[in-house]
Amino acid sequence: MKLLMFITEAHMADPTVDALVEQGFRVTRLASTGGFLRKGNTTLLVGVEENAVERAIVIAKRSAPGSLVITLELDRYERL
Repeated sequence: MKLLMFITEAHMADPTVDALVEQGFRVTRLASTGGFLRKGNTTLLVGVEENAVERAIVIAKRSAPGSLVITLELDRYERL
């Protein structure tokens, strides 16, 4: 299992979330601020199986070109 963190410009978040959800991904959306001009960003958290990582990245790249993606290995996760 992997955790993908997409950091997009705020105005690109809605189409990206819509595209990911349409393809069956579950997305958590967080408002964030940062960068040189302190502009509004949105961080999207998407938990995916290893074989779906590239598919999620391609979807986000089409919806929000120029976004940053961080991929983290999830050794363990559980619902509490």
